[in-house]
Amino acid sequence: MRTDLAIERCAALNERQREGVEVREETGDGWLLTRITVKTAAAARRLGKPVGEYLTFETPAFPDVTALSGEKTAVLAREIGRLLPAAGPVLVVGLGNVRVTPDALGPKCAEKVLATAHLPEDAREKLPRLRRVAVLSPGVSGQTGLEAQAIVKGVAGAFRPAAVIAVDALASGSVSRLGNNVQVSSVGIEPGSGVGNCRASLSRESLGAPVIAVGVPTVVDAETLAYDVNHAPRREGAPGPYASMMVTPRDIDAVIDAAAAFVALSINLCLQPGLTAEELLGVT
Repeated sequence: MRTDLAIERCAALNERQREGVEVREETGDGWLLTRITVKTAAAARRLGKPVGEYLTFETPAFPDVTALSGEKTAVLAREIGRLLPAAGPVLVVGLGNVRVTPDALGPKCAEKVLATAHLPEDAREKLPRLRRVAVLSPGVSGQTGLEAQAIVKGVAGAFRPAAVIAVDALASGSVSRLGNNVQVSSVGIEPGSGVGNCRASLSRESLGAPVIAVGVPTVVDAETLAYDVNHAPRREGAPGPYASMMVTPRDIDAVIDAAAAFVALSINLCLQPGLTAEELLGVT
């Protein structure tokens, strides 16, 4: 299955194959949170995901601007914050190509994250204990000639973050998950892996700090779409000729805008707990 989502890979395994994988669920008003913990190297190999924690937040639709300060944003902020160190500067990285709408989630989200690292220390002390946050949109290699990892690694070396939050668009193995799921993982990210264009990874090993990956599925490959629409079992073996064709919803521009606002406010809330959602929306 061509997917970035741990929840889909887990669903494809039988009960015996899930040994070493713990799955827990939490529900609320219009949302479902599934927490998958991969505990062993053997389970990681079967799942195709590194050992670590993967959270999937599902909702029928992302909150619109009038509801961003509600429960859904608070829950996502709580889960992102739970994976972060309690103190220290944080680097937020918006991965992707802002000129390609299904891939624009990261840069659009980065635009809305509150950057504070440039403020003098005395100014941050007078404000409600603002955490030092730097924001970066490295673009893609076709724009810069450089791997995103190389750019992020250079900035991380100078900024020395306690953690990195990387935001990116993802690929799903199901049409029903496009534009209404958020995956949060503790193990970093390999940009482009879900669409067969895997780039150098952003991880603790490559950046020297823990990397929290936050992503929203925005595309599905055409072969998967055909199986999904026809409710047919997926063919075993190598991908067919249509697996390289990626499909996205017709209203993807609106989906990206809503997802970027939702994810950005959640990140802002977990990084700046001294500010309310309303204050953050006014600032960003």
